[in-house]
Amino acid sequence: MQLTSLRRVPALAAATSVAMLGLSACATGSSDETGSAPAANSSADAEAFPVTIESTYGEATIEEEPERIVTLGVDGDNVAALGVAPIAVQKMTWGGNEAGSTDWFDAALEEIDGAEAPELLDTTDAVPTDEIIGLEPDVVIATNSGLTQDDFDKLTAAGIPVVAHPGVQWGTTWEQSMEMTGEALGRSAAAEEIIAETKADLEATAEENPEIVGASFIWAFFDPTDISNVGVYTTVDNRPAILEELGMVSPPIVEQGGTEAFFFNVSAERAAELDADVLISYGTTPEESETLLQTPVLQSIPPIANGNYVITLEPNDTLGLSFPSVLGIPYALDHFVPEVAAAIGGEPQVY
Repeated sequence: MQLTSLRRVPALAAATSVAMLGLSACATGSSDETGSAPAANSSADAEAFPVTIESTYGEATIEEEPERIVTLGVDGDNVAALGVAPIAVQKMTWGGNEAGSTDWFDAALEEIDGAEAPELLDTTDAVPTDEIIGLEPDVVIATNSGLTQDDFDKLTAAGIPVVAHPGVQWGTTWEQSMEMTGEALGRSAAAEEIIAETKADLEATAEENPEIVGASFIWAFFDPTDISNVGVYTTVDNRPAILEELGMVSPPIVEQGGTEAFFFNVSAERAAELDADVLISYGTTPEESETLLQTPVLQSIPPIANGNYVITLEPNDTLGLSFPSVLGIPYALDHFVPEVAAAIGGEPQVY
C-alpha cells in the first residue's frame, strides 16, 4: 500500500519528467560496483554545473552532474522526489518502517525506473564517515542533519563535496533543504515546482482544518521518570515552524526559548504558564500516557486540564514534521493535522 499523500503524485510526476529527457541521465557518469550507473528519471538543467554551495561548515563545489549520491538526514527524500536514486541514505531508526526506511521514500523510489534500494547508514553513534568514503560518492547531501565540522572536514579531505546545513544542526527548513538539493543535483527548476506544490498542500490542509488557523500551540515532551521539567520545542525546530506555516501561532512562553536552540526546559513550578489552545506531545503506550496525564504537574498545564491535547504514540505520523521533506510532509498533513484539529475542538487525542 502506498502511503504517500495523493496530493504528492503530480509533484513526483513533474520531478520524473524534467525537460522531457527521461532516462538519458542513466547513461553517463560514474558507475557503481556492478558496473551500472545509478538510476535517474530526470536530467539536470542546462548549464547547472559547476556550482558552489555555501554551508555553515564551508563550501561544496560540484564540477559536474553527480550520480553517486549519499544523503544524511532526510535528503534522500528530496533526491528521490527529483527523480534520482541515491546510493546510500541515513537509516531511519525512529519513526521509520521495519526496513529502516519510510513508506513515502520507498514509494518514490519505485517511480524511478531501475532504481535499487540504497545502502542504509546507521548514524546512531556518529556519522559513518569511513563507510561513506568507501562508497566513493560524487557528493554528500546533508542539509538538515547531525553532520559535524569534523565529519565535513574528513569527507572534503577525501575529495568529496559535502552540502551541509546552512545554519544550526537540524534547523534547516524544508524549503531550504529542497532548494539546496535541487542546486546540488542541477535540478533547481524541478525543486521549485515541488516546493510550490508542497506549499499548496499546506494551504489546502489549513482550509480543510479551519480549527487550526489562528490557534496557539505548544509542542512539548516529557520524561516519564522525571517530570520536574517540561521540554518545549522552540520555533527553531521544524515541528513548530511547519505548524506556523499552517497558520497556527506560538504563545509568548515559547518565544522565551530564544532562537539559538531547538528546545528549552520549563520547570514544573511554571507548568501553569504553558497556556495554549492545544498541547502536542509524544507517548510510548496508552497506559503510560494516561498515567502521566493525571499527574499534578501535567494537570496544571491548561490545555491538558481542559482536554485540548494530542499525545501521539505513532512517531511515523509526525516524522514528516520533525524531519521534514517534500515527501514526508504530505503524510503528516493527512494523518496528524486532523488529530490536532480535533483536540482544539475539545476532543483529546491519545493514539
